[in-house]
Amino acid sequence: MTFFAFTRFQPARRLSALAVAVLLALPGLSAAGHAAEPKLGPPEDFSFDILSEKARALAAEPFKPHEPAHPELLDRIDYDAHWKIRFNEDATVFAGKTAPLQFFHLGRFFRAPVRMSLVADGKAREILYSADYFSMPDDSPAKAIENEAGFAGFRIMRDDLKTDWISFLGGAYFRTDGAETQYGLSARGVAIDTGLAKPEEFPRFTEFYFSDGEVAGENAVIYALLDGPSVTGAYRIRAANGDGQVLDVTATLFFRNAVERVGIAPLTSMFWYSEMNRASAYDWRPEVHDSDGLAIETGTGERIWRPLNNPDRVVTSSFVDEDVKGFGLIQRDRAFANYQDDGVFYNRRPSVWIEPVGEWGKGAVQLVEIPTNDEIFDNIVAYWNPERAPVVGEPMTFSYKLHWNRDEPYPGALARTVASRTGRGGVPGQPRPDDQVRIVIDFEGSPLAGLTQKDAVKAKVTASGGTVKRAYTLPIVGTKNAWRLTCDLEVPADAGTIDIRAFLSKDGKPLTETWLGQMHASQVAKAARH
Repeated sequence: MTFFAFTRFQPARRLSALAVAVLLALPGLSAAGHAAEPKLGPPEDFSFDILSEKARALAAEPFKPHEPAHPELLDRIDYDAHWKIRFNEDATVFAGKTAPLQFFHLGRFFRAPVRMSLVADGKAREILYSADYFSMPDDSPAKAIENEAGFAGFRIMRDDLKTDWISFLGGAYFRTDGAETQYGLSARGVAIDTGLAKPEEFPRFTEFYFSDGEVAGENAVIYALLDGPSVTGAYRIRAANGDGQVLDVTATLFFRNAVERVGIAPLTSMFWYSEMNRASAYDWRPEVHDSDGLAIETGTGERIWRPLNNPDRVVTSSFVDEDVKGFGLIQRDRAFANYQDDGVFYNRRPSVWIEPVGEWGKGAVQLVEIPTNDEIFDNIVAYWNPERAPVVGEPMTFSYKLHWNRDEPYPGALARTVASRTGRGGVPGQPRPDDQVRIVIDFEGSPLAGLTQKDAVKAKVTASGGTVKRAYTLPIVGTKNAWRLTCDLEVPADAGTIDIRAFLSKDGKPLTETWLGQMHASQVAKAARH
């Protein structure tokens, strides 16, 4: 695998799509009775091939952005007003036996209506919008458009209709609540020109089609039509909800225009600070993040852990590979004591692992990190960037599984990183140098069990810049299978981005996954001041 990092200036940040979705996902009202039959449009032939042809034809036409008929009224449906618009539980629509659907109303942040249809026996019938799906206060600004609005998105409820386990709302964003029923990071249909010096494109899902699950354990099959200035697409998502969720995705994309960067299977998350960059934040909680690292299994089987960072500028890191076996944004730290947040429970946030189906060829896992000083911004994006650029008129098809759970579904045999910390470098009792930072990495796993200092466990540390000093490793006191690697990194004043590679080995063979950290001169300066 080849690794490199580069930075670009990004002129603006957007409000976290995840944060907005969290605010607007409303709880169910009570236990369910049997829902009334929805009003449906006339039947139309439907299949994934038909949807793909629709996306192909759409790509041959100029993009037509949605223009809301009453933008001033939508602006008035802010967070408070939107929260008061409740879906009527008795209007729940069932796509088969295990997919009770409820819908979201339009509002300030979700201005474009989305078509919803049910599929059965090869026919699709549109779910006709009616204001009867919702209840709202008499003074709600939505009252003025209640008979001509539309659905903004949907969620699939659990059987008792009290909570949902998957939701699609805003652009091409979607998410599930993982094994601990706590929403966190989001996925997207596709990422276009993310992290570049120009504005990012945000295509949206304009149509959804729902059918019953087709195999055992499958709750529903969700089909979606994507449309944006440069791309259209057809999606089939087989959704299964159990101890966590698995979404089996097939996506075929068609490009109207050439794009500089396309991200396949993109994930969007939030990382403010952890034990590694605690000095960069002033907050009472020990850590605040939805994900704490990017995990990769390369095409050759190497396991990589890249702790997330909150840099002082937009940084895009590329992990060049061929036929990558998987990658994901992971929340490894599950201990409540390390967050102390009993309001949003960061320790329960799901991890998401992307498992390619078939060979994806050459390309790179790319990680985009955007500076933030608060938890309300999504500032982390990870995706697969194929080496072959999209060609106008030629389809691109990718299949993959998204595993939403506590951890990676296939963790591997090597010991794993369980903590990454930084602090002031130098030797206690001697003057501390301002240009050095201490890096401490804890590994844990069965390959380290029973090893002692007599077993010649080696700390292997290299850096793309600066000088590595005083690297050593020792077993962690009071543990049976955990070791700590410690070193100092001397960073020149004119340094930009420095990448550090570290792992433990014995007899020339790795005992641990590869830790790939990243430091910036500004972070070293902050560490020196504390």
